[in-house]
Amino acid sequence: MAELQYLIFLIIVLALVFDFINGFHDTANAIATSVSTRALYPSHAIIMATCLNFLGAMISTGVAKTIGGDIVSSPDIVNEKIIIAALVSAIIWNLVTWWFGIPSSSSHALVGGLIGSVLISVGSSGLNWGGIGKIVVALIASPALALITGIIVMNIIFRLFEKCNPHVINDRFRKMQILSAATMAFSHGSNDAQKSMGIITLALFSGGFISEFEVPTYVKILCALAMAIGTASGGWKIIKTVGGKIFKLEPPSGFAADLNSSVVVFTATMLHMPVSTTHVVSGSIMGVGTAKRVNAVHWGVAQQMVKAWGITIPITAAIGALAFLLITAIF
Repeated sequence: MAELQYLIFLIIVLALVFDFINGFHDTANAIATSVSTRALYPSHAIIMATCLNFLGAMISTGVAKTIGGDIVSSPDIVNEKIIIAALVSAIIWNLVTWWFGIPSSSSHALVGGLIGSVLISVGSSGLNWGGIGKIVVALIASPALALITGIIVMNIIFRLFEKCNPHVINDRFRKMQILSAATMAFSHGSNDAQKSMGIITLALFSGGFISEFEVPTYVKILCALAMAIGTASGGWKIIKTVGGKIFKLEPPSGFAADLNSSVVVFTATMLHMPVSTTHVVSGSIMGVGTAKRVNAVHWGVAQQMVKAWGITIPITAAIGALAFLLITAIF
């Protein structure tokens, strides 16, 4: 029993570390566009994103239940070592991609790590392939949807303001970007913090510490705080990539990208679907850039990002499997 308590405590710590890293890794999602267009000072943008990430994380637990219940065939087969290996895998991948300034998906990393650790320990029968398929479809479809709707939103803005003075329009949209960045930060918190909530709840349930798969209030608060503190730490390498290397944003396009991304992410939250806010924001930026001019988007950078997205689940699954073998040998 003492070892079980120790392992559960370790899971909670690792899940909160993952949430913290997710916060500074994905800070770019909420503030990159407003910082790159100088609508907000970086310090002000981070403070705003920190507060709204926390509030967003407190509104729902549907995504947490999807992460905790739809990947494995039954929570009963998941032991603490499997969850620890999945978290270690996701943390390693997030740190590697952050170090190289690559916008990658924390969601993909966590899903991949859990798949790998379950496969090596229980086998394919331990995985809920239908649930995994649903999650993967949402992760893949969301950036494509964001790209398409980004084009639509930007074209609407072009039509509405085509006869207006560009300088006046830039000034007005720069102010409006404060609101769109706020909605993006809120929606980011509403989806991303729940991934750690789901993992901690899965561990508590499998360890017999809670009788039903419901996210305890203290778990919600801990995960929301961890993500908020991580957001406050910033993530400047990825901010530079998202904010300037995909497409040179101006206030109208920055506003369109943020508004579009926040709608896509929050809709996914309400449908209890985990999505990658990194992918959604990047897809939105590609969309608004394409609406202006196809060759205005730096497709070489976009291609590198897509490759990173494609390899995330296989690599984190392999790391998760290796981490499980190592943890089993240690414990």
